[in-house]
Amino acid sequence: MDKWLWAARFFKTRTLAAKACEMGRVEANGMRAKPARDVRVGDLLRVKNDGGEWEVEVLGLSEMRGPAAVAQGLYRETEAGKERRLKAVEERKAMAGAGEYGRPTKRDRRERERFRGRE
Repeated sequence: MDKWLWAARFFKTRTLAAKACEMGRVEANGMRAKPARDVRVGDLLRVKNDGGEWEVEVLGLSEMRGPAAVAQGLYRETEAGKERRLKAVEERKAMAGAGEYGRPTKRDRRERERFRGRE
């Protein structure tokens, strides 16, 4: 499982893929998947990573990590999973703009200090 997740480019390293399996962030056919579990064509996987929650069907197997175009051919994202993931991305974008201003600039700090009466 960890090797396939790495080859399909869901995780940058096999170690991260194995850790995700151990933490319960990977499900295969509705059950928690262990890193050593065999992946079969037709399996339905649910993978949670930094990019969101993916629900994919396994189309091919690979033990080597190749180019992204090859990796995308190893799976097909389900329609329901795609809709859920895109909706979550939109919600995160909306929440990010709702109050996140970033680090104040030097100019902002000086204006704030002048306002408070410190020079």
